[in-house]
Amino acid sequence: MLYQSLGKLGSYVSRFALGTATFGGAKHPLYGAIGGLEQALVDELVGIALDAGVTLFDSADIYAGGESEQCLGKALGSRREQVLIATKVGNRFAQNPNGVGLGRIHLMNAIEGSLRRLGTDRIDLLQLHTWDPRTPLEETLRTLDDAVRAGKVRHIGCSNFFAWQLMKANATARTLGGEPLVSLQAYYSLATRDIEREIIPAVQDQGMALFSWCPLAAGLLTGKFTRNKRPSEGARRLIFDFPPVDAEHGYRVVDALVEVAARRGVTAAQVALAWLYHQPAVTAAIVGVRSVAQLCENLQSIEVTLASEDLQQLDAASRLSVEYPRWYQDLPLGRLPGEGSGIGRRKAD
Repeated sequence: MLYQSLGKLGSYVSRFALGTATFGGAKHPLYGAIGGLEQALVDELVGIALDAGVTLFDSADIYAGGESEQCLGKALGSRREQVLIATKVGNRFAQNPNGVGLGRIHLMNAIEGSLRRLGTDRIDLLQLHTWDPRTPLEETLRTLDDAVRAGKVRHIGCSNFFAWQLMKANATARTLGGEPLVSLQAYYSLATRDIEREIIPAVQDQGMALFSWCPLAAGLLTGKFTRNKRPSEGARRLIFDFPPVDAEHGYRVVDALVEVAARRGVTAAQVALAWLYHQPAVTAAIVGVRSVAQLCENLQSIEVTLASEDLQQLDAASRLSVEYPRWYQDLPLGRLPGEGSGIGRRKAD
């Protein structure tokens, strides 16, 4: 296993993190389709991950209506001290006025609920699942700081934030003298590299950890989906087409993945995960699985090393177009667009 520091902190996490959205919820209308795994299989998966050196497990209070956290807590059992548990709060959990959001009442209730379901006395990383435009940021951050000082939470992070939102949150935390956000969990994969434009630079500026959720784009990057074939069953994207991916772009990326995988003698999924490990901003990839075979295959991605030709091919197939103001800021300082051709040349002082 490979390990990386949690941002600029002195704590370390495995670069492969096990996501738990597939745990529990067999009768849930959404999570039953995503996974719906029973406790016995959850126990087996968590045991394999622990034995492989995985130390980061990611959940959320809304996964399977809280059942995911329960399954994770039971599966960890006496090995709880070996790991960091990350969970997320803020999305609607209860059908009452204070059952959603990042206000003090809901946050305190959510923290207590997650602690109870996980069967633990602290949450190692509590993440705000999304931005809440209705709640003053100061209220949210003071509540989180209180939870850290009370020992119920060790670190705080966020998920699905814009760059300006995480910058504003950390600036506000500094003003209040409270705990800053130490991590961002974002959708990042070869299929969708949007966060490279502004979010990754902000994360690096703040010295934050970056966790990639859905690193295989819900099965798209496993090679099971191509222009000419689709799996008949067993793929989450067949039931729940999320997160969104431009089809033509996605197939172009898959073509490159399949070629690189064949050249390296590994699977497309392993290459897609290995690409993330080669990205300097990425701390860990959060991988959800539904079977022992999937877990074992994906764990082996840690051992895959990509050559420069592999990375160049994958980059060419997946890179973003250069948008403003990136193309302007890439100009050398003091040089105007068109300078050298006589166009837009500044007169000498």
